[in-house]
Amino acid sequence: QVQVVESGGDLVQAGGSLRLSCAASGSIINLDAMTWYWYRQAPGKQRELVASDSGDYAGSVKGRFTIYRDNAKNTVYLQMNSLLVEDTGVYYCNVAGWGQNFWGQGTQVTVSS
Repeated sequence: QVQVVESGGDLVQAGGSLRLSCAASGSIINLDAMTWYWYRQAPGKQRELVASDSGDYAGSVKGRFTIYRDNAKNTVYLQMNSLLVEDTGVYYCNVAGWGQNFWGQGTQVTVSS
């Protein structure tokens, strides 16, 4: 059984920082060769891609968010700086590739003004 688990979501003031973590475990083939993504979904909005570890970032987060992975720990991180109220939402981790596609349950990020 495969598990993808996000953590690190919290309530933070605008201008603050958070680091999200996503850990994968279980029977995942060629995990090192798969791509990790962070998505987010704000209330009443569609889920959107925030970042991938292949270097793609949503325009709204470029220069503020950084995605990086630790293959030894099967974990990917999303460092979020200079947070804005509009960064509020549920952040989901997705691991995809080699015919596989796994999602986590999401972690809530709330940025207050």
